[in-house]
Amino acid sequence: MTATLASLIAEVAARGAGRAAVRLDERVLSFGELDDLTARVAGLVTEAGLRPGDRVGVMVPNVPEFLVTYYGVLRAGGVVVPMNVMLKRREVAFYLGDSGAQLLFHWHGCADEAIAGAEEVGCRAVEVDPDRFAALLGGCEPQAPVEVEPDAAAEILYTSGTTGLPKGAVLTHRGLIENARIAGEDILLLDADSIVLGVLPLFHASGQTLGMNATMFKGGCLTLQPRFDPGAALGIIERDRVTHFQGVPTMYIALLHHPGREGFDVSSLRNCVVGAAAMPEDVLHGFEEAFGCSVYEGYGLSEASPLATFNHPGRPNKVGSIGTPLAGVEVKVFDDEDREVPTGEIGELVIRGHNVMKGYWERPEETAEALRGGWLHTGDMAREDADGYFLIVDRKKEVIIRGGYNVYPREVEEVLYEHPQVREAAVIGLSDERLGEEVGAVVVLLPGAVLEPAELREFVKARLAAYKYPRQVWFVDELPKGPSGKILKREIDRPAV
Repeated sequence: MTATLASLIAEVAARGAGRAAVRLDERVLSFGELDDLTARVAGLVTEAGLRPGDRVGVMVPNVPEFLVTYYGVLRAGGVVVPMNVMLKRREVAFYLGDSGAQLLFHWHGCADEAIAGAEEVGCRAVEVDPDRFAALLGGCEPQAPVEVEPDAAAEILYTSGTTGLPKGAVLTHRGLIENARIAGEDILLLDADSIVLGVLPLFHASGQTLGMNATMFKGGCLTLQPRFDPGAALGIIERDRVTHFQGVPTMYIALLHHPGREGFDVSSLRNCVVGAAAMPEDVLHGFEEAFGCSVYEGYGLSEASPLATFNHPGRPNKVGSIGTPLAGVEVKVFDDEDREVPTGEIGELVIRGHNVMKGYWERPEETAEALRGGWLHTGDMAREDADGYFLIVDRKKEVIIRGGYNVYPREVEEVLYEHPQVREAAVIGLSDERLGEEVGAVVVLLPGAVLEPAELREFVKARLAAYKYPRQVWFVDELPKGPSGKILKREIDRPAV
């Protein structure tokens, strides 16, 4: 049984080197080829002077090179720092600097921002262009997997709260491999003949666990789509005979309502899963009927590797719920005093198990708060029903989920406050039919300031990833505040998007 991610590809390749592991359109890598390339990345990392436990950034989109670099770093005993290719220079510099990364693998399409950010913190950058990168690896000596302890750090996955800077959740080999095993065997029901459509971002925990790691663990094939497009996704499902799909509700809506859907053969689909936001019941049932497959909802967060609960095949599928805990995971609902509440009452969802992070990278106080009492406090408000199913009722945190991407208000607010004409700002989520939520910013300008909303929107757009900047900006004379002077976001009037 595979104990760590470091040896995963080598072990699967030993069982079937010729089987397809990952595909991008007409390009296919077998497990044997993937094993060789990851061995050469491990050699490159080692030749660069990195030692086991050192951090390495991976800023690569949903292409085969993500798997090559991700598993290659792990094979060398390194710790992966996954990064969104849409990050801008300041964000790149923070991720690399905070984690102490000494090396960054970056996609050629985001070279300018990646190199600028890496130079800012003295991190070596290696460009990943398919042809040139293959030539580079050809000159590297393959390296056998470095033995690591199951509870050693495998990756640092950055996530944010409503206050402060992003925090790096330290995830272990044990937590990630067990999460992948359960996802593959208990939820998706994968086998070596499974074809999984990988459209969720691989830099995110869900894309890694439900898509990449679960598929690799079971020896299936991951067919990639770098950027979601419903028509192209339907074409991939038909062409590759895709058996499993994971997505966010907006993707399911787009596939279901695509005008040419009925012209595609999607009969190969079996099990699909959805997360990040609640799936409307009519969409879930409509998708199941139109595509002839089963759709299961679940719940997770970066700090839990990420899966914690799911509606499981073989059990009643309660639409609107996040299901029941994964094997080996405990889930409870606590009140403000960290006492368990009676069944049916609302409180904070807390988690304990193999999936929970070691802590936040070099943030002992925030780690102690999040893991107090030995339970991961999620910040999500939930209740448990009489059958042991959990339902999310509200978010304690103010995170905005825009089309499946997490946007953290404080990060956007800090950029708004950098503008010389801004006195106060609050970033909030606005209901959006297509994306679930849209990012909005309500701003108070300094006396006498003259500024157009579009100017402020472009100011933020130039400094943050494209999915983070506020599409709607509006000005007010004052923001609502409580007795302590804290801005009361719940009392802000939200315009229609």
